[in-house]
Amino acid sequence: MAVTKAKPASVKSGSATYAAKDIQVLEGLDPVRKRPGMYIGSTGLNGLHHLIWEVVDNSVDEAMAGFCTRITITLHEDGSCEVQDNGRGIPVDPYPSGPHKGKSALEVVLTVLHAGGKFGGEGYKVSGGLHGVGVSVVNALSKKLIAEIDRDGTRFKQEFVDGGKPKSKIQKVGASPSKTNGTSITFYPDPEIFASEGVEFVARTVLERLQTIAFLNRDLEVVFEDKRAGKKDKVTYQYKGGIIDFVKHLNVSRESLFNKVASYEASESDQTLEIALQWNTGYYEGIYGYANGISTIEGGMHVEGFKTALTSVVNKYARSSGGLKEKEENLLGEDIREGLTAIVTVKLREPQFEGQTKAKLGNVSIRSFVQKETNTKLEEWMLENPTEANRIVKKAVAAAQARIAAKNARNAVRRKTALSGAGMPDKLKDCQSANPADSELFIVEGDSAGGTAVDARDPQTQAILPIRGKILNVERARLDKMLKNTEVQALITAIGGGVGNDEFAAEKARYHKVIILADADVDGSHIRTLLLTFFYRQMRPMVESGFIYIAQPPLFSTEVGKEKTYLKDESAKEKFLAANPNHKKEFQRLKGLGEMDWQELRSTTMDSATRTLLQVNVEEAAEAENIMSVLMGDDVESRKSFIQKNARDVRNLDF
Repeated sequence: MAVTKAKPASVKSGSATYAAKDIQVLEGLDPVRKRPGMYIGSTGLNGLHHLIWEVVDNSVDEAMAGFCTRITITLHEDGSCEVQDNGRGIPVDPYPSGPHKGKSALEVVLTVLHAGGKFGGEGYKVSGGLHGVGVSVVNALSKKLIAEIDRDGTRFKQEFVDGGKPKSKIQKVGASPSKTNGTSITFYPDPEIFASEGVEFVARTVLERLQTIAFLNRDLEVVFEDKRAGKKDKVTYQYKGGIIDFVKHLNVSRESLFNKVASYEASESDQTLEIALQWNTGYYEGIYGYANGISTIEGGMHVEGFKTALTSVVNKYARSSGGLKEKEENLLGEDIREGLTAIVTVKLREPQFEGQTKAKLGNVSIRSFVQKETNTKLEEWMLENPTEANRIVKKAVAAAQARIAAKNARNAVRRKTALSGAGMPDKLKDCQSANPADSELFIVEGDSAGGTAVDARDPQTQAILPIRGKILNVERARLDKMLKNTEVQALITAIGGGVGNDEFAAEKARYHKVIILADADVDGSHIRTLLLTFFYRQMRPMVESGFIYIAQPPLFSTEVGKEKTYLKDESAKEKFLAANPNHKKEFQRLKGLGEMDWQELRSTTMDSATRTLLQVNVEEAAEAENIMSVLMGDDVESRKSFIQKNARDVRNLDF
C-alpha cells in the first residue's frame, strides 16, 4: 500500500493565498464516494459484502423490535442484491421540518448521512445499526438502488441512480401485493468503486453471516436465494432454540463433554442477556460475544462479566464437591475455559462500542449485570446437574496440570535458547533489517525449495525458514506436547513474541509479514492448513493484526514470443486467452516450487513489486473456530461435507 507523505508547512505549493474559496464542502453523499474506505472499510470483497450487512442490519433491527419475522436476501443474475423484510416499512410520509422539509422520509433516509430512526425517539429500543453507516452509504456506492415500501396496503417505490441521486420522487405504484407491511431494497454495486476485486458476491460469505443472524434471533426466518447462473441455491435458516442451537452447531464436529447445553436469560430495565454454554473434549476455548446482534470479536464488558463469574462459580462448586482439596490452589479461568464453547449475547439501549469496527463493548453496567446473573443462574445449573458439573471440574483440573507442564516446557525452550547463544534456529536465514515493519519471514516447504528461496530473496528485508515435512496438527494437541515438536520450536523461536494466546504478544514479533510459501498441490494445501491452524490457535494476535499471508506462486506458464508469461490460476488463464485469442503455445502446469529457478521464484512470487499475496483475516470469529475444528478435527464426515459445499468458492475461502 502506497503512503503519500504530507508536505511540510514551510514548503510553498500551489496558490500563495489560502482563503475560504479553497475550502471544499462535499454535499449529500459525495463524501462517501470520495472516501469509501472510511465508511465500509475497503473497496475489496469485504467492503462489497459490507453493503449487504448494512441493509440486512436494518431488517434485523425490525426483528429485534418485534415487528419482523422474515428476511429474504436474493442475489440476482443481473448482479444486484435484494433484501426484503416484513417489518413496518421505512416511513414514506413527508419530512416535517428543516432543509429536507417536504421530501419523503424514505428519500431522506437514503440520501442523507446519519438520518434514521435510531438516533432518538421511540422507533427502536435496541439497535445493532446504531453506529453503522446506514443504507444511505449503500445508495452512495451503488450505480442503481430501488426501494419498494409496503405500508397500510399501498406499495410505494423510488429509484436512485449514479451514486444516490433520486431518479424521481416517491411514487404510489398500486396496492401492496402482500397483506403485510415491509421494505425491499435492491442495489447494484458500482463497479467503478469496487474495481479492485469486482462486484461478484460470494455465497459462502453471505450464508455464514445470515446463519449467525438466525441463531441470534430465535424463530426469525432468514431466507437466502442465489439466482445467478451456475450457482442457483436456496437456503432457509430458522432456529427455535436460538443460541442453544448455535452452541450445538459450533460443537457438532467436536466431541462434547456431555450432551446438555447450559443456558439462561435475564432482563432488567433497558438491558437483557442470553447465555448458552457447553464443554467439549478439545483444548481451545471459544467465547463469542454479541451486543445488539453485532459480533464483538474483541469481547468487552459483557464477556468480562461472564468470565469472572464462571471462574468463581466453578471454583466454588469444585471446593464444595471435593473436586479441589483444601490445600490445592484455585483453578485459573483458562483452566476452566479449556474446551468451552459459549455464546454471550446482550441487548441494551445505548451500546458504547470501542472503535469504529464495534469490536469491543464498553458499557460498564452490562458487566455487573452479566456477572450477577451468571453467579446465580450458573451455580443453580451446576447444583441441578451434578454429573455434568463434576465432568467440568475434572476437565479443568486436568487442564491445570497440563498448564503447569506447558509452563515447564516453555521454560525449557527458553533455557535452551539462552544456552545456544543467539538462539535463532540454525536453518533460519535471517534478514538484515531489525525493523519488524520492514521484515518478512517466508516459511518454505522443504530444504530444496528453501535453498531456491534464499537465492531469490532480498536479504535486506526477507528471511527464509525451511520446514521439513508436515508440522504437528495443533488442533489435537495441548501446548506441552506442541513444544516438543522441532518444527514448532523453530517457528516460535524465529517469530518471537512467545506462544499461546494467553502469552503471545504480536507487538514483539520480529516480522510483520509471515508468508506461507508452499506448493500448489494437495500436500502443499495440507501444510498451509496446518500452519494456519497453528497461527490461529497459538499466535492468533498475528492473524488479527493482519501479519499472516499466503504466497501465490503461479499455476501456469506459457511463452509469448521469446518471453515466458506466468498465470496465477485458471481464472487468469481464461482472461489471458480472452485477450490473446490467437495464442497457440502450450500452457505448462507448475506443480512445485522446485520447478522454478531462483530468478523465476523471485519475479513471480517473492518480489514485492510483482507478487500476489493473500492476507489471512478473521471476519466472523465463531465461524472461523467452526471451520478450523471441521478441517483439522477428527470428524471425517463433517470435513468431507464442508469441502464439497465450498469447493466452488475456494478462491475466497478465508479463516
